[in-house]
Amino acid sequence: MGLLTHYSELIEAGCDEAGRGCLAGPVVAAAVILKKNADFPELNDSKQLTEKKRMQLREMVIQEAVSYGIGIVTAQEIDEINILNASFLAMHRALDELTLQPELLLIDGNRFNPYKKVKHVCIVGGDAKYQSIAAASILAKTTRDMMMEQYGEQYPVYNWKKNKGYPTPEHKKAIANFGTTPLHRMTFNMAIQLKLDV
Repeated sequence: MGLLTHYSELIEAGCDEAGRGCLAGPVVAAAVILKKNADFPELNDSKQLTEKKRMQLREMVIQEAVSYGIGIVTAQEIDEINILNASFLAMHRALDELTLQPELLLIDGNRFNPYKKVKHVCIVGGDAKYQSIAAASILAKTTRDMMMEQYGEQYPVYNWKKNKGYPTPEHKKAIANFGTTPLHRMTFNMAIQLKLDV
């Protein structure tokens, strides 16, 4: 994976989030600092991996990371500040959890709200290019998936165990039939979403 050579001596933290496109549940971000010159060939964009593989790599990241943090922003907070700002806030909260102060942030995506005075670089598709971002992608995705499975036990009709809160036809039909829960994001235009497949 890539390396920003002119920043190569700085302490890097990769950042990514999961859950931006969902109708329900939080947005979850992770920040990960890996050892310099560490190489984990299996690390890749979490969306390209099976659920079983993501969980295996989650344990490896937790064991091998120099430091990692998880940030969570609730559905209610998303409704208050919008999903883009919520994604940035989740990343900031993840960075707050690091035990080592990073000197450079590698952000998956094309936009970011500066964190303190730390340099940052936005990288589209960064989770397929930088291992620290891939590691963050895996932590964010697996953390959120586990949360949605637990929430799904409270609200089984939406089948969050399977769809994780994303706008699948099944999830939209359940909303049409049973309404929303306190975990649904009310700022999404539900009417437009529901018209697609119900």
